[in-house]
Amino acid sequence: MHSDHDRCYRAVQSRDARFDGVFYTAVRTTGIYCRPSCSAVTPKPQNVSFHASAASAEDAGFRACRRCRPDTTPGSPQWNVRADAVGRAMRLIDDGVVEREGVDGLASRLGYSQRHLQRMITSELGAGPLALARSRRAQVARILIETTDLTMTDIAFSAGFSSVRQFNDSIRQSYALTPTQMRGRRRGAPTGRVAVRLPVRQPFAVDPLLDFLAAHVLPGVETVRDRTYARSLRLPHGLGAMALTLHDDRVDAVLELADFRDVSVAINRARRMLDLDADPVAIDTVLAADPVLAPSVAATPGLRVPSHVDGFEVAVRTIVGQQVSVAGANTVLGRQIPLRGTPIDFGIATEFGLTHAFPEPDAFAQAGPGDLGMPRGRAASIISLAGAVADGSLDLHPGVDRDATRAQLLAMRGIGPWTADYVLMRALAHPDILLTTDLVLRREMEKQNITPDQAERWSPWRSYAGMHLWRASGALERNPR
Repeated sequence: MHSDHDRCYRAVQSRDARFDGVFYTAVRTTGIYCRPSCSAVTPKPQNVSFHASAASAEDAGFRACRRCRPDTTPGSPQWNVRADAVGRAMRLIDDGVVEREGVDGLASRLGYSQRHLQRMITSELGAGPLALARSRRAQVARILIETTDLTMTDIAFSAGFSSVRQFNDSIRQSYALTPTQMRGRRRGAPTGRVAVRLPVRQPFAVDPLLDFLAAHVLPGVETVRDRTYARSLRLPHGLGAMALTLHDDRVDAVLELADFRDVSVAINRARRMLDLDADPVAIDTVLAADPVLAPSVAATPGLRVPSHVDGFEVAVRTIVGQQVSVAGANTVLGRQIPLRGTPIDFGIATEFGLTHAFPEPDAFAQAGPGDLGMPRGRAASIISLAGAVADGSLDLHPGVDRDATRAQLLAMRGIGPWTADYVLMRALAHPDILLTTDLVLRREMEKQNITPDQAERWSPWRSYAGMHLWRASGALERNPR
């Protein structure tokens, strides 16, 4: 997209918000870069260039516009769909892998040399993994400066910078302000919490998303009240809790974390769980062309497919839920939370009645088949899965190879196509999974005279088609909140 100058310029002329996060507009005469929907006077076409990432614009010497704040745009929807190395790399970078493991660790996870990975990413995004991670660190630092009372030194290292000097230079490059100047511009009193507004692409079907989350609440770990979803978090550097209040045009997120190095990871996982980086216009256009789905798309435009903050948790809950209702599965698993979960005492947890973080893999791997309060075969499957995740032989991060992970899951005892596909859809945020072995979906498809082969016409958005079919069947009826 960013290489088509005329097409990009037309989007800028029309201030089309659908392209926010897809590309960035750099203005040579002002030295700033903006989102396409920026309300500033449209620059002349000869004075602009277009970049695939904020990091690319910053590497070219441009700073973020203070009016439209392009660093706060939704992420590019292409990373939800793409299963190639660059798409997987972007999901891993967003989850903080470069900060934790370096570019070498990123390359190792993807199975490429550092040089080849650098070449692939730079070719598409105009910036390499380090530049993308540096831009991401600056965004995290801005959030901490504006919403907490941490010292600048603490913010620098929490955001992932190796020195205060690097932190100062990066903030000045990205925002043309010093950290002290940036803090002086903030509104409201600082707190120990991180508060950030998460942008969304329109349309955004809030109530169906909350209905789904409310129907799957695991007591003690998560809850839904009115329009707020709250849950405990297990993050790379410690525990945390978050409260996400969904509005028609945004999500207000409040985070409390044991370690502020996890800020960007928590934000990214919240965005992914709520599917905020999806392109609802593109999805609805494909699905509305089908006469079977058209009424549902018209009634619920912008329907999202909820992902999750923890792939292991999804997998365990999916196995427990085999052949039982969601409520029944949560009752069974809910008995294990006080026994194997980690107690939490964050303020958000107290406010929303959260008591524990979901158990770590080791907590299940060390259990016996008779210890989990469920059929022994199902318990054995959970213990086997937990052992594989604990020893690193199974990775359920969204940056993994989806096809290879599906094959790995199917090779495990007690995991069939429905379980593997549901884990791919929710843990790995796969947009093109249709659960044809799901009883409710199969009945709805038979009712509409649709075969699995005919459902290919919904690709690459079959996960969204499945959500529409579930709603049409009444399986996701509104739950009291």
